[in-house]
Amino acid sequence: MKKYYFLITILFCSVLMHAQERYFLNSDTRLYTSSNASADFLGYFKYGAEVQLLSESKNGWYKVKADNLSEGYIPEKYVATRLNAKDVKVRDNENPILEGGDNYYGGNHLFVLVAGLKARAQPDKNSKIKEILNTGDPVAINYLPKNQEDWVNISGNFNDEYARFTLRKFVGKRPDFNTLINDFDKLDVANITERKTIGERLVELAWNSDNTTLAPAYQRYYEVVKQLNDPKLLADTELNMAVAKGVTKHKKPEEILAFVKKSEFILKGVKTKSWYITQKDLVNTFGKPPKKAIVSDECGVYLSETFYYYPDLEASVDEQKNQAELTKVFINENNKLVLNPNAILDNSVTEKAFVEKYGTYIGASIKVPHSYSIQIEDSEFKIEFKDGKLFSIEIFFYC
Repeated sequence: MKKYYFLITILFCSVLMHAQERYFLNSDTRLYTSSNASADFLGYFKYGAEVQLLSESKNGWYKVKADNLSEGYIPEKYVATRLNAKDVKVRDNENPILEGGDNYYGGNHLFVLVAGLKARAQPDKNSKIKEILNTGDPVAINYLPKNQEDWVNISGNFNDEYARFTLRKFVGKRPDFNTLINDFDKLDVANITERKTIGERLVELAWNSDNTTLAPAYQRYYEVVKQLNDPKLLADTELNMAVAKGVTKHKKPEEILAFVKKSEFILKGVKTKSWYITQKDLVNTFGKPPKKAIVSDECGVYLSETFYYYPDLEASVDEQKNQAELTKVFINENNKLVLNPNAILDNSVTEKAFVEKYGTYIGASIKVPHSYSIQIEDSEFKIEFKDGKLFSIEIFFYC
């Protein structure tokens, strides 16, 4: 009985040891169904992939778990507790995973092939959606299953906080814009469903590509939207087309800075100096703050770690120096931003009018609809709209 207990203790300690250490692959290899190089395999590992050991080494093989939770076998010689520049990588020419250095992603990766891809918290279709990805987005992949219907971890990480999963069939080499254009143009006009699918991919890929691709992408997608005759989709698309038109003709940085150089907020009739105001004027205008908090500022970009929160605005306040720095202003009948004498952003400004008038000055992304940015030296205005009306302007400071 004592020997049996001793054996269990050894096995437990061994498993615990493996659980505490992290293991990486110092070469490309495959996840085999058995401990035999001639056996069938489940998928491809790329250099740098992390694995979890499920057994002791046996005849030069480990049983392991890949980051998509698949289990199989890999050669012991490729397992290491750390990676270094002297590693002699054996490349698998059949491995579809791309290495870093292609101007899109710095590490092992592939690209999203479909529009509006749902990345889930677990390899389960009913699992929580953690992120929506667009066609052409690069995703980190260290292990790629061979079966197109298997799940792949597109975070390259075992950690539950970061892990994201999708099906293998939705990732691959970066889609080619011209190929998608040709695929769209070959379709019968009556094939609305397929035209919409490819049209959505075209638009998302265009936002992930050179701005010159936005016009031909929206030209085709808009044809389908008009066929669908959905008023909301039509309005959203026309707004996005206006955004894309402005982005395509984006002003030079020096032109943008000149445009906003003398920007100032007006709060209940009180003018600020850019986005600065004295603490005394702030309190005299808005009263004592309903909420005060200390906010950690690791970058040191704010005036102070003391923040005042009002229904109308948020500010970093140095009480000893009688200074306040606006960080966010909610636009209403009391508050507005004067970019220059000819450009005033108040509560009468609609999103459509803003985009049409200032589209060449703004930064925008299809991933964050109704939100725009205007660069101001080492920071930027983040301008948010809700229900078509100007809602808030945040001063975002670069770290």
